[in-house]
Amino acid sequence: SPHFPSSIFLLFGCMTRFWRSLWSVCARSSSSSNTSSFPNSTQYYSNSTAIRTMSTTPTTLTGPPVSAYVAPGSCQFTDTPVAVPLLSRTPVSETSSVLRFGLPDTSQPLNLCTCACLLAKSEINGESVVRPYTPISTNAHVGYFDLLVKHYGPQAQMSRHLHEIHEGSEAISFFHIPFNVKLQAPEFLKDYDNILMLIGGTGVTPMIQALHEILGSSTLETKKQPKVTILYGSRVANDILGRDLLDAWAAAHPDQLTVHHVLSHEPEDSSWTGLRGWISKDLIASHFPPATTPRVGVWVCGPPPMYKALSGPREEADTVSGVLGELGFTAEQVYKY
Repeated sequence: SPHFPSSIFLLFGCMTRFWRSLWSVCARSSSSSNTSSFPNSTQYYSNSTAIRTMSTTPTTLTGPPVSAYVAPGSCQFTDTPVAVPLLSRTPVSETSSVLRFGLPDTSQPLNLCTCACLLAKSEINGESVVRPYTPISTNAHVGYFDLLVKHYGPQAQMSRHLHEIHEGSEAISFFHIPFNVKLQAPEFLKDYDNILMLIGGTGVTPMIQALHEILGSSTLETKKQPKVTILYGSRVANDILGRDLLDAWAAAHPDQLTVHHVLSHEPEDSSWTGLRGWISKDLIASHFPPATTPRVGVWVCGPPPMYKALSGPREEADTVSGVLGELGFTAEQVYKY
């Protein structure tokens, strides 16, 4: 029989112990990630349709609301773009995925204030492309952040690119500037008794971010609990982004959160029994207090045609037109995300 030097056996033994250790670490990590970073998430969702997808849906779309507010100026990303790796991409609908990115300092959370967004930058076909995205993760998540991204087709450069890059890629850089800071939790928790959220598509992401502070436990001195009504416009039922999460939160907080889904292109012969059509003047008037009511706010986030129809262009922050203007809401009451 052939003779092998003893060093070969020593090397083989070391490698075996290494791979066993690595497998053990991975197994523990996998178990931890599937359990959710929120305690009792399975119990929380026991009465929700979300439980059917908990084994595959990221924890940022299955956990209860958690307040983890930090003040502006603490974000790991500054005005200098920094490339970070794509850790995973999980499809959550026919057109959308949750993308998990690492952080520059993996021992710390993102530390993004609420509400605020990040800017994603990448070189695509020789062109520098920048787009804003609001994380759906909170500062309770350490070492990573999650983006809910809809693939809008081949003409949408960044969303297509985000759905094409490979895990481990550092093709995307992120940065954060003062303009990205929106209404802050200490303000809206104190200033409003009723909030109407008018949402279209991925416009749900900053609302998820805000709802974490509104519904989650908090130590903010200004903590209040305004009531929130959501009118959420989507095309079809199977592409309502974050539907299970919002419906579960509404079920868990019935006195504080009401969610109405409005579908514009749902087939007539489907089993959908909810609202159909578009978010309209009559729909808003029937589900939210009038503009003359004290301490009310209306938040709008969605595609440009939605802004035009409901509030006027997003860039015209100091004026309100469209349906909300007809209902008498003022620029002081309407916030365009």
